Amino acid sequence: MVSYLDYTSPLVRFSFDVNKSPIMKKDNQNYINVLSVNQLNTLENVSLLDIFLSANNVVEPHYHQNAAELVYCISGAAIVSLLNPFTKQIQNYPITPGQVANVPQGWWHYEVATVDNTHLLAIFNAPIPEVILGSDILKLTPSEIMAHTYCLDENQWKQAIAPVKPSTFIGPPKSCNRVGGNMSHNHSHYINHYGIQKYPNSEYNQQNHQYFYY
Repeated sequence: MVSYLDYTSPLVRFSFDVNKSPIMKKDNQNYINVLSVNQLNTLENVSLLDIFLSANNVVEPHYHQNAAELVYCISGAAIVSLLNPFTKQIQNYPITPGQVANVPQGWWHYEVATVDNTHLLAIFNAPIPEVILGSDILKLTPSEIMAHTYCLDENQWKQAIAPVKPSTFIGPPKSCNRVGGNMSHNHSHYINHYGIQKYPNSEYNQQNHQYFYY
């Protein structure tokens, strides 16, 4: 435990450059850096993911089995979506600079950037942000189990998930070229479809990417 550290040791670290700890990089606009106790050994119950996204890129559906997550928007704009296990509803929370969305521990969720140059900080109440990714669930669960459990044709299931890469982290993949498959490059289309319907008492300022509540 960190509380037993010898704070006089030359091995104790109190600062770190998060830019030097990438956990995933899709391209120069879409990547994630990590800070945990593995990088900074004086951390206690806190860690973070430094997330950079361009418009319509998605931090894939996932959950954190060991921590709650507070998503803070530094720049750009994103929608944080979570599945409420009590209401069985998807809840969508648009955030812009200075705004946050909170994801309780173990809740299924994802983030979608609605403009380019989106920068999010995901903060966790655990020394290491453990994660179970949707892509890993799809690829690592035996096909015969999925087919049997949900009364599916196993070959059709295998064909459907064949393009899914384990540990995708940020989607869609760069090779994605399906016709009509990508979300509209007009970020307001996504927000109107997934955001405003959850905020009937709000107005959206497209120029500044902000919601105003009344």
